[in-house]
Amino acid sequence: MNGPAGHVAVVDLGYGDAGKGTVVDALCASGPVTAVIRFNGGAQAAHNVVTPAGRHHTFAQFGAGTLHGVPTHLSRFVVVDPLALAAEAAALGNPFHLLTVDGDALLATPWHRAANQARERRRGGARHGSCGMGIGQTMEYALSHADAPRVADVLSPARLRTRLAAVRDALGPFDDVPPLEDVADAFLAFGRAVSIVDSGHLDRLLTQGRCVFEGAQGVLLDEWRGWHPYTTWSTTTFDNVAALCPSFERLGVVRTYATRHGAGPFVTEAPLDLPEAHNGVGEWQGAFRVGHFDAVAHRYAVEVAGGVDSLAVTHLDAPPRVPGLRICTSYDLDGARWERIAPGPPRDLGHQAALTALLDRARPGDLHRPTDWPAAIGDLLGAPVVLESYGPRSTDKRWSFAGLVGRAA
Repeated sequence: MNGPAGHVAVVDLGYGDAGKGTVVDALCASGPVTAVIRFNGGAQAAHNVVTPAGRHHTFAQFGAGTLHGVPTHLSRFVVVDPLALAAEAAALGNPFHLLTVDGDALLATPWHRAANQARERRRGGARHGSCGMGIGQTMEYALSHADAPRVADVLSPARLRTRLAAVRDALGPFDDVPPLEDVADAFLAFGRAVSIVDSGHLDRLLTQGRCVFEGAQGVLLDEWRGWHPYTTWSTTTFDNVAALCPSFERLGVVRTYATRHGAGPFVTEAPLDLPEAHNGVGEWQGAFRVGHFDAVAHRYAVEVAGGVDSLAVTHLDAPPRVPGLRICTSYDLDGARWERIAPGPPRDLGHQAALTALLDRARPGDLHRPTDWPAAIGDLLGAPVVLESYGPRSTDKRWSFAGLVGRAA
């Protein structure tokens, strides 16, 4: 336990969409929070929050505590898209006073986005799945270009234009991308609107009070631990948080049913009647798929993430509505029973690709329907359930065992 001012990191233990935004919103509603710190991903995030009064916003780069007036800090691990940020800010009433951005964070440009989309089109039916926002292309470009654009570049117009031109020349040209001068002007306006800071700012936030680290996507999509190649160019475990903060509570988020967007292994996929208004077929992500709760995959996620201290279980309103919903506790793989997916060596994409091929052949083994879903999930994943969510609003949440709210009081 971290004590009254303990920081909390919120990580999705699935394929994303487990409800990280609503959990962060509930944490910010429960007591004082100094800041929400984004520690991976970028504008492709889609964290849905609904206030008790019914206001709905899908958060991307602003933290999910914004509607409570909690500041957001975009850490150096976030890929910042100034154009998408401007659109999100407008929908929120332009709360730029609540936003700080690490100057070392990478900038996503329209050329990164166009190149990302072009690559997915070329793959045709063999698409890996993407949000089409250029996040992966931005990360890939930075690995081979030391002069990749970073947030601090918007404070130097000449350097910014030089680095944007290098991206354009390396990845483009593209007919549907605005002229370089227009992009540069928009990025310079971003630099005037937000507060760009160095790493010392985060250190100060951590000493001022309790911070909530908000993750993007899910552990099963992690760049090194997910089912390669159907993954993200982002570290979705707690590793980035550990690099930013010496001590924090590890809160894993799961749904009562499994979901994923687009292609890739999905052992427990099933024709369950679980439509979602904000999730459907996406131009780049592909179809929205649902299935039974996958205890095997979630146990793997807990293990490769380095363990969790506690769990938040969302969508607990679903089991009463869907009598056919089950928990899967084992796989049937070529006649063998699998209860555990053994983690491979770190940063071994060959191993992850071989694992993907195995999981493509796996089928659900043991399926059962518990009488107490939170208790069953906590037992299967080896951690206490401190938050039960029965709907999208903070008022739909129940805190157990005093939970994180008790520690924050």
